Amino acid sequence: MRAVTTRVGVAVMAALLALYLVFALWYGTVLIGVGEAIAILMGIGLMVLAALGAAFLLVELVFARRADRLARLLEDSGELPQEELPLLPSGRVDRAAADAAFPAYQAAVEAAPQDWKAWFRLALAYDAAGDRRRARWAVRRAIEVERANVA
Repeated sequence: MRAVTTRVGVAVMAALLALYLVFALWYGTVLIGVGEAIAILMGIGLMVLAALGAAFLLVELVFARRADRLARLLEDSGELPQEELPLLPSGRVDRAAADAAFPAYQAAVEAAPQDWKAWFRLALAYDAAGDRRRARWAVRRAIEVERANVA
């Protein structure tokens, strides 16, 4: 159920951002049509920012699709981590418990650096510990390793 909710949320946010980018492009053309130098520069700037926003949106959607595919593969094979970490009253994982479970996942990656499953489980451990930056890095590494293994 949570995966469906997440996918719906991502789709809604992506659609809203795409709508915003369309309006930004439209308004950029309106500014260019004014014909004054400052309005033309602002219009071009707005269009460049909209194009960058669209590129970033595309990159993030591709990353999410690839990460989701790996998560489903792990789930289907029954290889997702099975620890039941204690939750705080807020619903978040107790960070101390996540930190205590982390070394096992790090050791698994060190023992088998070409195993995408180990990298993905390490990403889940980073995420549980609250380190989103490293979690994303580990997911990217899992994607790279899985793609290299397939090729």
